[in-house]
Amino acid sequence: MTTPAPRRPAGGVTALRTKALGAGYERLLRPMLFRLGGGDPEVAHERTLAAAQTMSRVRPLRAAAAALHSRGTSRRVAGIDFPGPVGLAAGLDKFGVGVQAWGALGFSHVELGTVTALPQPGNDQPRLFRARESNGIINRMGFNNPGAAVLAATLARAGVRRGNRITGIPIGISLGKSKVTPLAEATEDYLTSFGLLAPHADYVAVNVSSPNTPGLRSLQDAAALQELVAALVTAARDQNTADPVPVFVKVAPDLTFDALEDVLAVCTDAGASGLIATNTTLSREGLIGADRALADEPGGLSGAPLTVRALEVVRWLAQRTDLPLIGVGGIMTGDDALAMMDAGAALVQLYTGYIYRGPALVNEINERAR
Repeated sequence: MTTPAPRRPAGGVTALRTKALGAGYERLLRPMLFRLGGGDPEVAHERTLAAAQTMSRVRPLRAAAAALHSRGTSRRVAGIDFPGPVGLAAGLDKFGVGVQAWGALGFSHVELGTVTALPQPGNDQPRLFRARESNGIINRMGFNNPGAAVLAATLARAGVRRGNRITGIPIGISLGKSKVTPLAEATEDYLTSFGLLAPHADYVAVNVSSPNTPGLRSLQDAAALQELVAALVTAARDQNTADPVPVFVKVAPDLTFDALEDVLAVCTDAGASGLIATNTTLSREGLIGADRALADEPGGLSGAPLTVRALEVVRWLAQRTDLPLIGVGGIMTGDDALAMMDAGAALVQLYTGYIYRGPALVNEINERAR
């Protein structure tokens, strides 16, 4: 069982800076973002990415952002040196356009994607919904992305190569299955993406847990997962026998503990480097007030309604494996992040918490998880 490490609260100028960032975001920037496009969350997402892309291209903007953000305490996970505990989860920067910006915003790593071998538009709009009273989001984006070859070209233009740290932080890339690819051909589909993107990735994440691609979660079944993970681990070793790209597997929070046991056995036997727990949930437990009207919207729910289950899954896994865990799901406060790490997560990632809390949450975690 993991013993909680002693933590010290931030004080002085650092605490005041974080408080000011939080107040500025929650009182000024967030209300403005939430009004964009008549309240369409996808418009706000696109504007946020555009801002990250601008920051990625303009060095003085990155320097100004870095001056406002705390750096975390470094840690080594799966052979990779991370300059802090908190990363940006997959789903926010699918296209790699802000790849130079995220480190300046206090993140210790970014997971790009999810990307597929074939370009695809994703599901019909609207496909992103805020559950504001519940501090949650429902999405059924459907892996909208320009395809692995385009992302590889974007990263090549930015000079991103595995291990060169040109962005200052490790780059993970989440791989998914193309919607039109039959499940029987899923392994080849993932291998195509892997071949294109592994040269640019410090690690790859195998996304078999999104609820928004038909049949995808069936790849978490033991036989299918064994074939897929073993093939990717072999491909990684073939590319670099001495130092293969680490392969992480991202699991759903909706798996039973028996199913998680099977997943864990497969990942261990197939040579995975770690697990990412968790993805979005099909459950609608935790929606409150007016948000209950969203319960019938298809898609995965993230944010505060997922906090308890994600922590439960991380704790359960940590008690049964030495594989490193990245905890993600429902991290809305510094206390949530510390609970994840005390439960056994080596790193944590943000998505919905970042949307609701903004940059202050990154600082809060970096300052407290020392």
